[in-house]
Amino acid sequence: MSFVARLQWFFKARWGSYAIAISLMTAVSLLTTIPPKMIGNTVDHIRQGNLTSGGLNETVLLLVGLALLLYGMVYIWITTLFGNSALIEKLLRGRLLAHLTKMKPAFFQRNSTGQLMALATNDILAIGQTSGYGVMTLVNTLVGASVVIVTMISFISFKLMLAALIPLPFLVVVISSLGKKVRSRFLAAQASFGKMNDHALESISGIRVIRSYVQEEHDLNAFDTMTSEVRDKNKRVSILNALFQPLISLIVGISYSIGIGYGSYLVFQHEITLGQLISFNIYLGMLIWPMISFGEFINVLQRGSASADRLETALAQKADLEDPVEPTVIEIPSRIEMKRLSFTYPTANHPSLTDISFRLERGETLGIVGKTGSGKSTLLKQLLRQYPVDDNRLFVADIPVEHIALDQMKRWVAYVPQEHLLLSKSIRDNIALGKPDATLAEVERAVEMASFTSDIAQMPEGLETVVGENGVMLSGGQKQRLAIARALLVDAEILLLDDSLSAVDARTENRILHHIRQARAGRTTVITTHRLSAVSHANWILVLENGRVLEEGTHEELMLLGGWYKEQWERQQMEASLEE
Repeated sequence: MSFVARLQWFFKARWGSYAIAISLMTAVSLLTTIPPKMIGNTVDHIRQGNLTSGGLNETVLLLVGLALLLYGMVYIWITTLFGNSALIEKLLRGRLLAHLTKMKPAFFQRNSTGQLMALATNDILAIGQTSGYGVMTLVNTLVGASVVIVTMISFISFKLMLAALIPLPFLVVVISSLGKKVRSRFLAAQASFGKMNDHALESISGIRVIRSYVQEEHDLNAFDTMTSEVRDKNKRVSILNALFQPLISLIVGISYSIGIGYGSYLVFQHEITLGQLISFNIYLGMLIWPMISFGEFINVLQRGSASADRLETALAQKADLEDPVEPTVIEIPSRIEMKRLSFTYPTANHPSLTDISFRLERGETLGIVGKTGSGKSTLLKQLLRQYPVDDNRLFVADIPVEHIALDQMKRWVAYVPQEHLLLSKSIRDNIALGKPDATLAEVERAVEMASFTSDIAQMPEGLETVVGENGVMLSGGQKQRLAIARALLVDAEILLLDDSLSAVDARTENRILHHIRQARAGRTTVITTHRLSAVSHANWILVLENGRVLEEGTHEELMLLGGWYKEQWERQQMEASLEE
């Protein structure tokens, strides 16, 4: 089966516990055939009038002892089997999260957050159920039914058993047909559940925007439509699920009718005793659960197999960037250089960067400015190695980046993006995200460099103040300064600031830049910004337009050039003087 093939790594690793569970289940199935035989013998003794009190007491004690033994065995195989189910869920969730952390932005453009959440919840739960409950139902079907049928043949009557089981082949055909439909409907329901997750995530994260535009009612109606679709698709799955047990009960009911009718005839013909007929009907009742188990197994297997397909599809997607086979080891990024680098996003038709070239020595600062959408953030993403670039276009210490390990590049870089991700933890925990073992003194120094000290002093619990989900209790400027403090605490070789001072005033900006220049002397800094005062001190400035370098040089050279940079500088200086 494809499900077993996909998870063979787990079954091989846990074969011992599965062997124990299956062995105990088999032993339980064998032992449960003893009580019906004892009951039938007791009935025959009563009918013949030779039942003694000692014999009855012995039978009762044996039944009680057997019940206790079965209880212990069932407890062990249930905890063992379903322990494996919980374990595989844990392992798969860990494997999925580890896979997601290695993926680059292109992966998350192809796979929505809601679908990934559905994988981590519903799909992995369905796989876990198949690995636990599914194995139980399979063993009960194969072993339980086989043991009962062999016992009926050996101790009762082959003819009676054969007649009573005539309806069962029809059950196999119908359940197999239902199982295929369950799979297709379950896949549709899971896809719909993923879309609902996406909508819920967007609504919760954007609740302030929704409220500000008075779109609560519209959003609720849209969500209601989506949840109704999820309900309807799951209802279609439930309808098929609901057909399993009534169908099984109908088939078993027919088998009961045949067993009682034909069995009574055999009693009158003296081919079997009354006690044997009673035992046979108890055995027939014991076949109900294996038959139900068969239906449940088909149902659970189809769900688990569908979920395993979805999970395998996600895990099979490779990262756009992979480490070189033999990476070049570099101690210090002494130089960063681009040579006619061009870049196009995977889903775009036009390049976002064209023929970008610059050379930046260690300890220098590069400023990148330009209109909105000119390619400033895209250029930084090349230094972050978020997307593959053409060979021999980007160099670090004169070594092409495609020859440098990705982890090495990550250790060199501290990045402050435009959109700040803050955890629902304390300010201190958020700042120490990249350096969890940082001392209080180190955190406070980073806070001071980010000009965030006075803001924290006014908060109720200082550094231990919990900022809420994604920093909901902080202003835009406070979020930026917290993110800057986080990057400065790491003290990386390369600092990338992606328009990270846009929400602070000019004086705060000057203080932060002054602290950065002092603290990062001898280390490389790259700043993208719309406010030209943030890069006037830079060793080299690139002016981008439509992904190309429009102008470049130092601040003084660009002012002498008299182009876009000078025009923007004079306009911004005039605006600043008017504000003052």
